[in-house]
Formats: sequence, structure tokens, C-alpha cells
Amino acid sequence: MLPYATAVEAEAALGRAMTVAEAAWFRYSAALPDHLLYYQTIAIILVIYTVGGVPLALLELSAPAKDVSVMPYKLQPRARLSPAEFLRCYLESARLLVLHGGALGVVSYPAVKMLGLRAGLRLPSAGETAARLVVYLLVQDYVTYWIHRVLHTRWVYRKVHRVHHEFTAPFGFVAQYAHWVDVLLLSVPSMVGPAIVPCHMTTLWLYFVILQLIAIDIHSGFDFPLNPTKFIPFYGGAKFHDYHHRIGEHSQSNFAPTFTYCDYLYGTDKGYTYHKASLAKLAKEMAENNVGEGNVNIFNKGE
Repeated sequence: MLPYATAVEAEAALGRAMTVAEAAWFRYSAALPDHLLYYQTIAIILVIYTVGGVPLALLELSAPAKDVSVMPYKLQPRARLSPAEFLRCYLESARLLVLHGGALGVVSYPAVKMLGLRAGLRLPSAGETAARLVVYLLVQDYVTYWIHRVLHTRWVYRKVHRVHHEFTAPFGFVAQYAHWVDVLLLSVPSMVGPAIVPCHMTTLWLYFVILQLIAIDIHSGFDFPLNPTKFIPFYGGAKFHDYHHRIGEHSQSNFAPTFTYCDYLYGTDKGYTYHKASLAKLAKEMAENNVGEGNVNIFNKGE
């Protein structure tokens, strides 16, 4: 809760006029205690999860079941699910997010507050926010990589992580579909960065929005032309993670959620690299065969 009754008092404390963003934040947060602002993080994640996942689900469901050509960007076009399966995945994930995520938010607030999370004025600059987000994403990716490898050990996979791998051809809603222990373990890496470099509440919210969008993207099952892999260096994307889901329990590749540098450094990208090389070789051979057949047809027509 901001310690100012009016905008005039807030500007007097700042020693300058509030920016447009600060004025908006003042109007929204002035009467809300900090812990209630923090608890809204789960609601934000749920909204992004829903808004991001629904269009992908509708795209798949609207395509004719036997016509794989209408979804040229689908990575596994022959894997089709019923509306009931999409709904089950969403409802189970949303329930887990609200119940376990909400409880985790309540329990974790004293710790994040002690570590320096703030909700007052002033708001961080764009450069400050961007720098923190880069640090958070890199740290989260690194820590998640190692936890994900543990989740793929035989016992842990069969008792916990197999739930997330129920869908070998993932779609957007699979981003949050997991065992509750999975959710608990993978929530830890997301808070390591903010614990090391404390931030403003708005930065934390933006960070979780980005994490959720990444999770939806890598589980989308689509490789769209303008996907983030075209613009962000070392970003794995849907192709990278789709291979991990396709292999399932036996996967020893592509453990990092966002970037590819950990898998490259620790040699866990070899299976995927071999898979890509095999596909490229097959595509080349098919192209050469098509060209050869075309030349024969042209020659025959000349006769």
C-alpha cells in the first residue's frame, strides 16, 4: 500500500511529477496492501495461460480431422485430440494453478518481501526492467535445466514427471499440465533471479507474463514463420521442446525451457542434433528424387 493519500503527496515525495505509468500505478495500487498485489500474480498467470492457449486449441480443433494439409505449421499433424481432451487438460491445469500456485504465493510472500520486492513509487525505467528480465530468464533457464534433468531420472519421472509427458504431441495448455510436485519444484527456478536481484512488483508481473508466454510457445506444437527463434539468439522454441515431448521418458535431450546454451554446453542436445541432421538428409534426398523425376518427365515429353 502506498503511503500517500493523494497524487500531490506522491509527487511531493518523488520531487517531480509522476510519469503516465506511475500515475496509473498510483491509481491502481494506492489502496491495496502489498501482499494483495503479490497474490494477483497467480491471476495474471491464469489469464495469460487461458488467452494464449485458447487460440491454439481452436486452431487445432477447427481443422478437419483427416486433413493434415490445413495445418502446415503443425509439428505433429497426425496427432489429433478431441475437444474433451483439450478441456480436461485446461481444467486440470487451471485447478492446479489456482490451488497449489495460490497456496505457494501465500507461503512465499514473507520471503520475497524480505528479499526486497517493492511495490511503491518510483517505477523502474525501461532499461532497468529489461536488464533484470534478461538476468531472470538466464538464471531461470539454467536452474530449470538441472531440475528438469532430475525429473527425467527413472524413479522421479515415473512418479512425478510422467504426468506432464502424458501428451507426446504437446499443445498450448500442456504448459501448466503437471503433477503438483512438478509445479512445486519448477516454481523454485523462477524465483531465484528475483531473489538475487530484487525488483519492483510490475517487473515481477512482466517476468511471469513472459515466462508463461514462453511456456505456451514451446508447448504449442506449431512452428510458425514469425516465431521467436527467428529473432532471439539461442531461443529453443516449439521445435526444440516438441522433440523432447515426442521422445518422452527416454529423452536425454533438450532439457532447458527457453534457451539452448545449457543443452549445448552439457552435451544434451546430441539426440536432437542427430534428429535434425537426419531430417535434413531425408529432405535433400526427396528433393533430389523429385528433381530427377521432373527431368525424366520433361525428357519423355520431348520424345
